[in-house]
Amino acid sequence: MSLHFKLSEAQKDSPWLVLVHGLFGSADNLAGVKRHFESTYNIISIDLPDHGQSPWTNGFTLEAAVTGVVEILDNYQIDKAAFLGHSLGGKVVMQFALLNPDRVSHLIVADIAPVKYSHSHQAVFDGLKNVPLDAISDRKEAQVALSEYVKEPGVQQFLLKSLYQTDSNEWKWRFNVDGLIASYSRILDWPQSNLTFTGVTLFIKGAESDYINNSYRKEIAKYFPSAKAHIIEGTGHWLHAEKPSVFNAIVARTLEKTAS
Repeated sequence: MSLHFKLSEAQKDSPWLVLVHGLFGSADNLAGVKRHFESTYNIISIDLPDHGQSPWTNGFTLEAAVTGVVEILDNYQIDKAAFLGHSLGGKVVMQFALLNPDRVSHLIVADIAPVKYSHSHQAVFDGLKNVPLDAISDRKEAQVALSEYVKEPGVQQFLLKSLYQTDSNEWKWRFNVDGLIASYSRILDWPQSNLTFTGVTLFIKGAESDYINNSYRKEIAKYFPSAKAHIIEGTGHWLHAEKPSVFNAIVARTLEKTAS
């Protein structure tokens, strides 16, 4: 499966940085990170399977996502890159690093841990299914329908970024709503293994987010024994969007560390 991606090249000999978005997102979600680093890094911003302009599948899996990333690197003959993933994208880059440790110079994981999570997106699923795509005439009507279940304006706007009109004026979601609902148990899960990645690793947590908590430290250390952590005060799960300058500065400091 060939994933859609956006390429931003600095110079031929510049290091590579791979950016991977979270659930319901697209490559554009990490555009602020891309802009900050695109003068010094060659950057690949990936649309995960069932998201953005990547193919829809019969069921999302971390393994298929990792395979798609490997294919992109192979096509560009990239032996090693730095990886940054947010939320579900963090799970993808963690799994990539465990399976392909020699191809990862730096691993940066934003607000997610290598654990199985409990169900927390029912309101989002209900809201998405409540939008009558064949009956709405504009985005405002979609937002009204979405808001019956999704109360947070920021989450509404995030989801609506993936709503678009086709050439025949049909409204569609760029992500595969039904497919993601069907695959949700796998999205929440984490594959247990004895694999480790010992290279430069940073977990960045939003102080007001519950996606990483103290009980996950043992699991993080199990897979990523060299991992460091940084908490950004005044941010939730969308830390890269809420405090972009702070987030980018933390990422920059980590990328400057010598890779093992």
